[in-house]
Amino acid sequence: MFDTANVYGWAENKGRTESIIGSWFAKGDGRRDRTVLATKVYGNMGPDGEAWPNHDKLSALNIRRAVEASLKRLGTDHIDVYQFHHVDRATPFEEIWQAVDVLIQQGKVLYAGSSNFPGYKIAQANEAAARRGSVGLVSEQCLYNLFERRAEMEVIPAAQEYGLGVIPWSPLHGGLLGGVLKKETEGKRRTEGRAAATLADPAVRAQLQAYEDLLDKHGLQPGETALAWLLTRPGVTGPIVGPRTPDQLAGALRALELELGEEVLAGLDEIFPGPGPSPEAFAW
Repeated sequence: MFDTANVYGWAENKGRTESIIGSWFAKGDGRRDRTVLATKVYGNMGPDGEAWPNHDKLSALNIRRAVEASLKRLGTDHIDVYQFHHVDRATPFEEIWQAVDVLIQQGKVLYAGSSNFPGYKIAQANEAAARRGSVGLVSEQCLYNLFERRAEMEVIPAAQEYGLGVIPWSPLHGGLLGGVLKKETEGKRRTEGRAAATLADPAVRAQLQAYEDLLDKHGLQPGETALAWLLTRPGVTGPIVGPRTPDQLAGALRALELELGEEVLAGLDEIFPGPGPSPEAFAW
């Protein structure tokens, strides 16, 4: 499975990652037939950053235009999972599904998914689809990892109730769950950006130190463990991984075979407590 979006590459390079995948498909050998292809629509694709009403978000016209442009860059005649990258509060779901249903009838899109939707929007989207006799959303791609577990309160329960697969993004929380403190000490990685700002919090550093110490005790690697933990979560289909090197890809694949014992799972819950079951987490 490849997951991308029309805006990836950003700024003057937006659309670049779709083009890279399209170039790979063009090499043949049945690559397209053996790939589940997922991309997204929502971000502004207007020239020079212009944002006219149909240059972004989920209007019927933008969806139609965006699909055609993505198909051209990807070098394919269909997208397996076409994902709404964010909630569009200005466009009713009836309009969105009308556009998507046409694309499904044309064979250009097989299924629709969501990304960054709250639980109530998943419900609204699928109830609107049901009224039309449409399939509705089949997946939700959300921010979910050991460090960020708020999706357990509403998003994942809604996805399970409506039969959506859950595809967590940022499973290592920007690298923070990949052994960042050890790498920092050994000089293997310089922490920058959002991760550096997060690490500036002493409480976060203490939490991550406890995490790395726990895994050292059990002879486990942080990145592999964080991915394996997600695979134990109810409703999760599989996390989106973004390896920079072959070694990182190999580590991600090892997570598929890694079984976490009860002591490790309990230790992880103690260090990174989730909100608890819904609705009990916020009610009596």
